[in-house]
Amino acid sequence: MSSEPLAADYRTLIANSQSLIIASSSELGTAEVSYAPFLDYQNTFYIYVSQLARHTGNMLRQRQASIMFIEPEAEAVNPFARRRLVLECTVEEIDKRHAAYTQLLDKLQQRFGETVAVLRALADFHLLALTPLRGQYVAGFGKAFSMDVENGVLLPATH
Repeated sequence: MSSEPLAADYRTLIANSQSLIIASSSELGTAEVSYAPFLDYQNTFYIYVSQLARHTGNMLRQRQASIMFIEPEAEAVNPFARRRLVLECTVEEIDKRHAAYTQLLDKLQQRFGETVAVLRALADFHLLALTPLRGQYVAGFGKAFSMDVENGVLLPATH
């Protein structure tokens, strides 16, 4: 499979997802996993998360996270070879006073409806930008590709 169909494949995986899986690290170095609905906008994934959630504190402290998009089990030919995209990301909080803050929340509300309107009224929610640094796309058995994030190009994975 050439790079172009693969790029379309991982982009479809993202487009067909409403939430992403988050791996973060606690203060003690413990791996923690969670998820959040997201907005994909200008090569960055935006999530609106409560400070009551452990992953929020982890990401605000560490300023990094890994995220994953994975093919639904019901669509997978083989559960050992589900298509998946894993991205290592930097994490930045978007300040409520920043010009883009309201625009991004409006886009989240357009995507997810009135739930976002309710959450906007809660003081414990943070808008986080997850910007990919590098990634890996697995399209099946023996089909793992490193990702040139800046150019959206898939390269054969090196181990």
